[in-house]
Amino acid sequence: PMIVAEIGWMMMGIVDTIMVGPLGPEAIGAVGVGGIIFFWVAVVGMGLMLGLDALVAQAFGARRLDECHRWLLHAVYLAFLAAPPLLGVLALVRVALPVWGFAPEVLALIPRYLTAVSFSLLPLLLYTAFRRYLQAMNVVRPLMLALVTANLVNAGANWVLIYGHLGAPALGVAGSAWATVVSRIYMMLVLLAALIIHDARYHTRIVHLTLRPQLTRLRELVRLGLPAAGQLVLELGVLALATALAGRLRPTSLAAHHIALNLAGFTYMIPLGLSSAGAVRVGHAVGRLDVHGARSAGWTALALATVFMSGAAVAFVTIPRALLGVFTSDLGVIMTGVSLLFVGAFFQLFDGIQAVATGVLRGLGDTRTAMLTNLAGHWGIGLPIGYALCVTLGWGVQGIWIGLSCGLIVVAVVLLAIWRRRINAVSVNRL
Repeated sequence: PMIVAEIGWMMMGIVDTIMVGPLGPEAIGAVGVGGIIFFWVAVVGMGLMLGLDALVAQAFGARRLDECHRWLLHAVYLAFLAAPPLLGVLALVRVALPVWGFAPEVLALIPRYLTAVSFSLLPLLLYTAFRRYLQAMNVVRPLMLALVTANLVNAGANWVLIYGHLGAPALGVAGSAWATVVSRIYMMLVLLAALIIHDARYHTRIVHLTLRPQLTRLRELVRLGLPAAGQLVLELGVLALATALAGRLRPTSLAAHHIALNLAGFTYMIPLGLSSAGAVRVGHAVGRLDVHGARSAGWTALALATVFMSGAAVAFVTIPRALLGVFTSDLGVIMTGVSLLFVGAFFQLFDGIQAVATGVLRGLGDTRTAMLTNLAGHWGIGLPIGYALCVTLGWGVQGIWIGLSCGLIVVAVVLLAIWRRRINAVSVNRL
């Protein structure tokens, strides 16, 4: 269910790209840039919720349901506290867009997308809090249901709002953003309903929880969540800057970059789901003082990610035109995209390993290591190489992707080595 939920999350972006595809490469590029910029800011708030993976899972493993409820309550408080400053950052980014050097036809569309999609920020943060709580409590089917049905809501809203069906105005790129707002509100409400139903069915007594906030709990959430948020910001920040760099090139290059990122992001959802499952299972084992269970859960998640991402790499090499053809019929975009998927095939395995290693370390309560490793690998190695190849040597968008690949390899190797050392140390010292 976790993997299906992650695929459902990624499919929403893919559907957006497919739905605006007939509007041309400029619209594809604007939706891609706008989506990455929004997510780069929103992921700070979403990352703050990642501390729930360890806190709720370990409390659940120790059979402390009251503690699970308290952590959820304070995550909701944190969502409301984080939303206003993040909206302020989005407003500043929107004002600063002209200095990024985007092609004029793309730049004209991005602010419309960002203005609309900003209304989805608070529902997205609340959805993240509910999701992390439910999955750490072993309640995962509602997550799958929410994401699968939200894709239907998103596709229908895109059809109505982009092209003006059923009497609605044709909003174009902005219509895609409003469809995203509608679908995120829907996801948040579905998980809220699932939480209430679960409490009523199993009498977990969450409704009897005192609403008084505790600063110590907020601080603990921030202590664990801030490094996790930093890791996500660093990782997605590289993608955002790479997209900004691609935005300086021709619209066809930007469109190919965005489509190839969608495909690589789709395959990434499987190890990301395994990462979340691994974090929860490792956290449960830590809570019940089960060293063998923690080790087994972590290595199993890593092994499954390795098998799948190896298969994805083969698909990127053998059928790239068929994959790209789902999004566009533009031959220029497809030709550029083929070369990008070839590079993407090379880093698939490492992308999967680093995703799962980040999750299983989070299950141990370690969110700082992944942040520091991403800082060194992506920003210290990947981005400089990508910039040099793209701008200095003139390799274009392919150079950006080669740089990203180098950064991912370093991050994956380091995180895998650290997980091995940490879990062996836990085995020696016991929990």
